[in-house]
Amino acid sequence: MKSAEAVSSAEVAAALDEFIAAVVDAAGGDTSPIRPSHRIPFHWPPHPISSDYHVLASDWTGRATFEAHGDTFDVVVARTALGIFGRCEQFWNDAKGDTEEEMLANLKRSCEPLFERQFAIGRTIGLSGRFDGYVQTLDPISLIKLLYCEDRDVANDARIEIETHASSGLFSEALVRILRDSQHRNRRIAQWCVLDMFEDLPSFCSTEQQQSQAIDAIGKLMWDANDDYARTIYKAGVVLGGHICTDPAAATLLSCIAAPSKIGRRSAIHAVFHLSEWMPQLKGEIVTKLRNAAATDEEPSLREFAASMARDIDSSANEHVTEPMFDDET
Repeated sequence: MKSAEAVSSAEVAAALDEFIAAVVDAAGGDTSPIRPSHRIPFHWPPHPISSDYHVLASDWTGRATFEAHGDTFDVVVARTALGIFGRCEQFWNDAKGDTEEEMLANLKRSCEPLFERQFAIGRTIGLSGRFDGYVQTLDPISLIKLLYCEDRDVANDARIEIETHASSGLFSEALVRILRDSQHRNRRIAQWCVLDMFEDLPSFCSTEQQQSQAIDAIGKLMWDANDDYARTIYKAGVVLGGHICTDPAAATLLSCIAAPSKIGRRSAIHAVFHLSEWMPQLKGEIVTKLRNAAATDEEPSLREFAASMARDIDSSANEHVTEPMFDDET
C-alpha cells in the first residue's frame, strides 16, 4: 500500500462519503442496489502460446506495434516455420498468427481482459483512463473506493490489500460506514468484502467502542435488508453468529429473528445454529426465540424454517436444514 502522508482514519472515512455522494450524483440520484454477478478470478499473464511451439530466445528478432484504446504498444516478433509469434513484454502476453497482421490482431484481442480490468479500476478511483499499476501500490483512500468496483475480483484484491494493513487503524471507520451505506449502487459488493474482513473483527476494530459500532452496523444491515444480492445479508448473520460470537453480537443476532426484513430474519434463523455451537450457554434462549418465530412469523416458509432449526439445535444436530428461497427471488 502506498503511504499517504498524515492521512487519518477520519480522513479516509470522509473521503469515502465524498466518493459515494459523487457517484450517486453522477447516477442521477439512483440508489437502487445492483445485483452483481459472481466473482470471476482474474489470472494474468495468460499461458504463453510460444512455449507450446518451443520458440527459442534467439527467434525473437523482429519488431512491431499494435494500437489499443489510444495507446501504442511495442511487440517483439518471432518468424518461424510454424507461424509468426508476437510478444508484448509490457503485459507478459504473446500470440500467434499465420501473418503478422493476424498475430497482432490476436495479441490485441487477448489483452482486452486486462484492459477491461484496468479501465474498471480507473473508473472507480476517478482516473480518466486505464490504471496500469498494481493494486498494492494504491493509497488507503483509493483502496476503500475499489471495494465498490463493479469487477468483483478487483474489489476482492482491494480487500486482500486492506487486510494486510488491518492493524494500522486507517480503515475501521470507513469499513463501518460501508456497512451503513444505502446509497452507492454497488454497495453489496463492498459490504460483502467488509463482512469478510470483519470475520476477524478485532484486527480492524481494536476497541470495544469500535467493535460495538461494527456489530450495530451489521445488525442494521440485516434489519433493513430488501435484497440478498451477493449473499451479503446471509453472510452478515454468519459473521455475527459464526465468527464474532461475543455477547453483543449474540444479542444483535437474536434480535434480528424478529427484524422487519424477511431476508434479515432468514439470515438470523440460519446463523443462530452456528451461534449455538460457539456459545452453547445460549442454546435455551435460541430455541425459545426460534419456536416463537415458528409460531408467529408472517412468512410461512420462515415459520417452517425456524421450527426445523429449533429442532436441530435442541437435538444438538451436526447439520441443519437448508434455508428457504422466497417467491420473489431467483
